[in-house]
Amino acid sequence: MEQQTAVETATLADSYTEMSEILMPDDTNNLGRALGGSVLHWMDICGAIATRRFSRRQVVTASMDHVDFLGPIDLGEIAVTEAYVFDTGETSMDAKVDVYAERPTDDERRETATSFFTFVALDDDENSARVPELECPTDEQKRKRRVALEERSRRRAEFAEKE
Repeated sequence: MEQQTAVETATLADSYTEMSEILMPDDTNNLGRALGGSVLHWMDICGAIATRRFSRRQVVTASMDHVDFLGPIDLGEIAVTEAYVFDTGETSMDAKVDVYAERPTDDERRETATSFFTFVALDDDENSARVPELECPTDEQKRKRRVALEERSRRRAEFAEKE
């Protein structure tokens, strides 16, 4: 198999991914709201796409921080999942993944779930592979990265206090 050439740098914007779908009955519970498992599935897929775009390689999910479910998504609303890479290791990428519910008829959008995922890039032999260094050339990308790093640090500290 031909080995892929690693990209030396990539930007936060290179990884940005947004997925949308209407919440249909197959993804709802008996209250007509999104099933937690469906939301987790969307988050994992969106994070995988973001990290795959960033690394230009196949990726696998390595870990997921605890998920905060902040509010429901009701049947018929639009579920929007957003993800972007905010930090990297040698072969791993950390992605912030957020889910929103939209009701366009009311011009309403609210956050419904958030978490941090870690993915590992794979080479053609399915071994871990180096990932590009993260660059944030714009003020907005720098802000998004800073906010994600601060939020993850705060959440980890809060979790550690509970133990």
